[in-house]
Amino acid sequence: MSSAIVDVIIPAYNEEKSIGLVLNDIPKDLVREIIVCNNASTDHTVKNAEKGGALVLTELRKGYGSACLKGITHLKSKEHKPHIVVFIDGDYSDHPDQLPDLIRPILEEDYDLVIGSRSLGNMDRGAMTPQQVFGNWLATNLIRLFYNYHFSDLGPFRAIKYDRLIELDMQDPDFGWTVEMQVKAAKMKFKCTEIPVNYRRRIGVSKVSGTIRGTILAGHKILWTIFKLL
Repeated sequence: MSSAIVDVIIPAYNEEKSIGLVLNDIPKDLVREIIVCNNASTDHTVKNAEKGGALVLTELRKGYGSACLKGITHLKSKEHKPHIVVFIDGDYSDHPDQLPDLIRPILEEDYDLVIGSRSLGNMDRGAMTPQQVFGNWLATNLIRLFYNYHFSDLGPFRAIKYDRLIELDMQDPDFGWTVEMQVKAAKMKFKCTEIPVNYRRRIGVSKVSGTIRGTILAGHKILWTIFKLL
C-alpha cells in the first residue's frame, strides 16, 4: 500500500469537538496529506484541525459539496497528483482506522470507486435517523433501477482514483454530492464496489438530519440529482 499516494479530504463545519479525533485515527503511514476543508466554521474547528496536523483550507460558500470541491481544487494544483482520494466526514461518526480496508479494493483489484457502506457494517443504534435509512434505501434502489448498479448506501466514507474523480466533473455544492458521485460513476460504467464500515453516533448535532428542514432539503436534493442526471 505504501507505494500509492493517498490524500484525504475532510469537509468540516463547526466540528471543533470531533475533528481532532478524526485526524488522530487516520493511519498516517498510508496518507500523504490530510486536507480539512473548513466550511465557514464559527468555532475552533480551524485551530483544532491545524493542531492535529492537517492542511486547512477555508471555503466561505456554505455546503458540503462546496467544501469537497475546495479540496479537489487544491489537489489539482499539486505537482504530484495523488493516486487515490479518500473522503471522510469530520464528525467522528466514521471510523478512520478502516481507511486501509477502504483503499484495498482499488490497490489490489483495480476498482475505481469504493463506498464504505454503513448498511453492510456495524452501526450503533441511533447513529442514523429513520429518514436517513429510508432515504438511502430509496436512492440506492433508484440507482439500481435506472443503472443496474448495486449500492447499499450513500455513505460519506469513500475512496476513488484521482483521475476518475476528475473525470466525474463534480458540481453539486451541497446535499447532492454523494449521490452525484455514485450516479455519475454508474453512468460512466466505473468499476465500483462497497465494503462494510462501522458507524457510530456523531459528535454534536447533524447540520442536515438534525433538523426537519435539513432532512427535507437533503431528501429533495438527492432525488432531484438522481433524476436530473438521467
